[in-house]
Order: sequence, then C-alpha cells, then structure tokens
Amino acid sequence: VDRRQHIRCSGELTAPDQQIAVVRPVSVRDALETHPKMKAFKDVPSEDMAISTRIVTRKVTQRIIREAFEYAKKYGYKNVTICEKPNVLRETSGMMWSEAKIIAKDYPGIELWDTNIDAQMMWLTKNPEVYGVIVAENMFGDIISDAFAGLVGGLGFACSANIGKEYAVFEPTHGSAPKYQELNPSIVNPIAMILSACMMLDHIGETEKAKKIRDAIAKVVEEGKVKTYDMLKLKGGPDVFKYGACTTQQMTDEIISKM
Repeated sequence: VDRRQHIRCSGELTAPDQQIAVVRPVSVRDALETHPKMKAFKDVPSEDMAISTRIVTRKVTQRIIREAFEYAKKYGYKNVTICEKPNVLRETSGMMWSEAKIIAKDYPGIELWDTNIDAQMMWLTKNPEVYGVIVAENMFGDIISDAFAGLVGGLGFACSANIGKEYAVFEPTHGSAPKYQELNPSIVNPIAMILSACMMLDHIGETEKAKKIRDAIAKVVEEGKVKTYDMLKLKGGPDVFKYGACTTQQMTDEIISKM
C-alpha cells in the first residue's frame, strides 16, 4: 500500500488563500478600475460582472511552507514542491515561491522544486514516485489531492489530516460518503478511514502501532481475496455483493485478522 497521504493544515496554518466575491459596490468598482487591465471591461455593467480576488499573506505562507519542510525532514522526503501558477497568478503564487526560496535555505538536505498546477497533473501521472511533499493553496491543493487519490486506488484509500497549532482532525478524503449512508450492509471501503487513524497515531508518536495497521492493510490488498466494490471497479449500489464485493465490516474484519 502506497503511504501517500493528504495533509491540509487548518486554522492559522491553512493554505494561504481566500476568495472574495465582488460584484456591485461602486467604491469597489472604482478601485478596481484604477488597474489598466480593467479598461477592457469599462462598458460591462456591474450587475453583469463577477470578480474573485485571491488573497495570500506572507505570515501564513511562511508557516505552511516551513511546516512542509519540517514534515519532509521528519519523514525522510527528499524534496518539497511548490505547486502554483506564478506565470499567471504573479503576485499570490509569486509570493509563495519567493518565500519558499528563503525558507529552503534552512533545510540544505531537502531540494525545493516548483511546478505549475496544470503541468503537475501530468507529472503525477507520469512519475509520481519522484515527489515528496507538495505545497499549494486550497483550490490547487484540492485538485492535487484527488489526483493522488486516483494514483493509490481511489478515494477509498485516500487518508487526510487537518493539522493546526493546537488541534488536529484526521479523516478520509471522501468525507462521510452520504450517498451510501442508507445502504445496509454498508459497502464503503473503510481503508481510507483506517489509514487516517494511522496518520493520527503518527501524529501522537505511536508510529509502531501505525505501522502494524498499515502492514495489515498491505497484506489484505496484496492477497486480493477480500475487495470492496471500488477495488473491483464497480459502480456503487446495493447490488455490488453479487459481483463479489465485500461489506465495510468484512473488510475491517479481514484487516484485523492480519494483525
């Protein structure tokens, strides 16, 4: 089982962007029109215009990038990649890249890479094994996390964490899977939840226990005798059992048996 995982830092440590919708206030329109590029829209009524601004602060950018380097150092990753779009989002993505270059000087054993979000999707498909820790703002990070999920078997294997200064929350990337909540027995793959719990164990220093669980999952996957519907590449629904899919409980029991 590939141990790739998705970590989103929460609270003050969150990926440093906010999107703010701006539509009608006259004062806002007047301010925006001081920019030369707004001349192309001078004849567009405010009610027909929607604008989103992307705000990145230096303080939070520094914190999340430093956390990325610390994580790479702790777990032995050889590189940290800033995945943004600085050729288009020159100010916000540009700030992330410039701050990363400064922080990287404190971690001489870890390489700093940069990729554009669109190119990154290609590289993740072509050679995912070369990447260590990837840093991105919220929207780009959301895209990357789903791309990684596909590489490791789908959302049923994708664990994640929201880690802040005081608290941390660990959960599967797929969330609560509400579209299947009425099914009895459940068909949802529990591996993403279990791997999220392993991340929690790592976070609190119980690394041996986390390894024991991951090894058990690896044995189940390697044997291939017990598979949830997504592992069989079936469309979810109550009829998956007739095609050999196991229940959530059966997969959980099989993992426990390997421990």
